[in-house]
Amino acid sequence: MFLAYASPAGRALIDRAVYLPVSWTNDPGRCAAAGIPDDIGFATKITLGRRMLERALDAGVPAAWASADEFYGGDRGLRRDLQGRHLGYVLAVAKSHQVNIGGLHGTARGDYIAATLSKRAWNRYSAGDGAKGRREYDWAWVAVMPPADEATGFHWLLIRRRIRDGELAFYRCYSPTRVALPTLVRVAGTRWAVECCFQNAKGAVGLDQHQVRRWESWHRYTTLVMLAAAILTVIAATARRQALQPGLIPLTVNEIRRLFAKLITTRTRPVAFSLAWSRWRRIHQARARASHYRTHGHIDHRPSST
Repeated sequence: MFLAYASPAGRALIDRAVYLPVSWTNDPGRCAAAGIPDDIGFATKITLGRRMLERALDAGVPAAWASADEFYGGDRGLRRDLQGRHLGYVLAVAKSHQVNIGGLHGTARGDYIAATLSKRAWNRYSAGDGAKGRREYDWAWVAVMPPADEATGFHWLLIRRRIRDGELAFYRCYSPTRVALPTLVRVAGTRWAVECCFQNAKGAVGLDQHQVRRWESWHRYTTLVMLAAAILTVIAATARRQALQPGLIPLTVNEIRRLFAKLITTRTRPVAFSLAWSRWRRIHQARARASHYRTHGHIDHRPSST
């Protein structure tokens, strides 16, 4: 299990945990053979997730929002943890998740609430840029009446409708202050940061290639890989702040890793050759992106140099 941190400058994994099922924790011999400390007992995935969030916030990691998939969004304990920290959240929940919206409907399932909304309730916003352009959906939100023992603030049920086929997704939202719908949409879109971190860490630094069988070995390898991925992310973020020539995409994590491999570890050609190849790739990637956006009717709001 992993905790990811996302900001406008970049995203990276910042914590990790091993989930041990009961079949492991109830077998001391098996745990001893794997080097698992004696004080490690069974903990659910939600408990491990709450611990990682607690460690990050206690360490002073600056954050205003948290997001997670519906496996975690349905847990009231996690929501109360975040409310106690005055941290806003947009947590995915199942369509059967029930909320109290007051009035005639009272407590109802998310899919029932979605079916009662008028056409005017839906607004089209992008949840951020993806590999195929802007991730646009139709969105609606409904104010929720929280339980009496939950923190004050503003609570909503956020509903996302896919434009192509009308498929729905639901989010339980909270903010200590009033925010606009586009803010919740933006936070919902950051949930994909976890998947991006996995993709980068696996492809660039081998997150899934540990081939270890012991507790300490896994933690050492995974921590080193996370550090390497974070360093590449910081370099990429720094490069994006620098002026680029028109028609180039910025340096990506994978491109920086490739340059490290060519210029530091296995240099068989002149530095200028590797830099020229990198520039050629980035030019063609920029052209491919622009062509894709034109083909699919997207407007790229970013300058051509970024």
